[in-house]
Amino acid sequence: MRHWQNCRMTTTDSTPRRLRVLSGIQPTADSFHLGNYCGALRNWVDMQDTHDAFYFIADLHAITIDHDPKLLIQRRRVAAAQLLAIGVDPQKSTLFVQSQVSAHPMLSWVLECHTGFGEAARMTQFKDKSAKNERTTVGLFTYPVLQAADILLYDAEAVPVGEDQRQHLELVRDLAHRFNTSYGQTFVTPNAHIVKATGVIHDLADPTKKMSKSGSSPQGIIDLLDESNRIRKKIKSAVTDTGREIAYDTELKPGVSNLLTIYATLSGTSIVELEERYEGKGYGDFKKDLAEVVADFCAPIAQRTREYLDDPATLDKILLGGAEKANTVASATLSRVYDRVGFGEPV
Repeated sequence: MRHWQNCRMTTTDSTPRRLRVLSGIQPTADSFHLGNYCGALRNWVDMQDTHDAFYFIADLHAITIDHDPKLLIQRRRVAAAQLLAIGVDPQKSTLFVQSQVSAHPMLSWVLECHTGFGEAARMTQFKDKSAKNERTTVGLFTYPVLQAADILLYDAEAVPVGEDQRQHLELVRDLAHRFNTSYGQTFVTPNAHIVKATGVIHDLADPTKKMSKSGSSPQGIIDLLDESNRIRKKIKSAVTDTGREIAYDTELKPGVSNLLTIYATLSGTSIVELEERYEGKGYGDFKKDLAEVVADFCAPIAQRTREYLDDPATLDKILLGGAEKANTVASATLSRVYDRVGFGEPV
């Protein structure tokens, strides 16, 4: 599930200046996994207390590959319910579905008309994704431009990025600069903001790979909605390393290091403390305890997710309310763009 973030400073007459943060995640699976949570989603919950937070379900991006329409509708609901379940608060942040804000594809088209074919062809993620799919679409080719529209609609001043998103950010910056040069100042040109390292979770079956829906086996992934006994079984069968020492060493002991990262992230206990706690103990005791930590963490998320899904009227009300707020911001940017290129006010 691809996710991305951007931030800008915002202010009103009665409130201090705050960074606006916008993040999106695709609803391309039946559950978010532990890697999604530790790498990004837990930060969504923290940032809504300090930022003007806009979070969206990136369903437009989800159709760049083959999909089942009915399944997409269901997965949008499940994604929204999970975000609420992990602590995204609609009173503190704006949660919406990307396709319910028409400015996203409308701005994307304008930006596509200012993107060189060679620029789009150089995107490494397109090369990677197209190699994994039998049918390569124009949408898959141009999705980095839609991602640029997602960012530029909200006047981002900074974009927190991981290494796999740096190339896309450069495209965003190039498009913003090109448009501003041609039509006058319209977009804020975002800068890269390197986020303090968060927990990168690796595949339980192959700890040399990042945990991923597209690249991991079912046994290599912990889904947030997994049943507790299934979680325990996956943790207990996770690949470790030679020897018995519980020590953090990503080169010599990638399996144990990955499990220590999960343990530390979910428990709030430092890796050093965990190493001391399990000194002289074997992998069995360590994995047994970790299995309980992960199961206990995921169980209430799964329960709250079910509660939101059992009340679709409330879930839809939250998403529609978020879309209205997002539309207010995005439509203002789109109006500037339409005025610059000669379209007038958007209909």
